[in-house]
Amino acid sequence: MSYAVIQTGGKQYKVKSGEILKIEKLPATKSDSKVEFNEVLAYGDDKIIEIGSPTIAGAKVEANLVKNGKNRTILIFKKRRRHNSRRKNGHRQEYSMIKINKIFSKDGKLLSEAEKKVAPIKKAKTTTTKTTKEEKK
Repeated sequence: MSYAVIQTGGKQYKVKSGEILKIEKLPATKSDSKVEFNEVLAYGDDKIIEIGSPTIAGAKVEANLVKNGKNRTILIFKKRRRHNSRRKNGHRQEYSMIKINKIFSKDGKLLSEAEKKVAPIKKAKTTTTKTTKEEKK
């Protein structure tokens, strides 16, 4: 299974194709749009690995933006004792949820691609009737 190490939002993520990831909010993006990450620090699989210094030129990772949202509220409470001084504040960090589709090497070769989701075939339900003791007689 191929993987890549990408950098976005000041953080580094090890990603595989088909993986859903929560990252720092991407600026000016709408849901169901394609996102391309060009800051690939490393990529490889079980046998070989390519490491950049600091990035690999030409390598990229393609993803779809699933949604933008906000995390749960984190409360900040500051109190100075014996001064009747209290301050309560809250913060909700914004995030973008992405699904990794493809990982490309530095020469443009496709290393890994996410599997297409196939809708399961629905089987028709068969109805069974229950018979009571009176109906049997």
